[in-house]
Amino acid sequence: MAMKITEECINCGACLPECPTTSITEGPSIYLIDAATCVECVGHFDAPQCLAVCPIGDTCIVKA
Repeated sequence: MAMKITEECINCGACLPECPTTSITEGPSIYLIDAATCVECVGHFDAPQCLAVCPIGDTCIVKA
């Protein structure tokens, strides 16, 4: 499974450096998560780091 960034994204960039698989990129209007490479931080951390640092929280970053 993978995480997904919703339209609630405010483009703060906090998630970008936190992704251990570099699955997050800056899109045209919001940040994007590549579902093919996102592992929800399994094997790296106990919880998805993008969600942990997001100032908006679980309305901005959700499980896809």
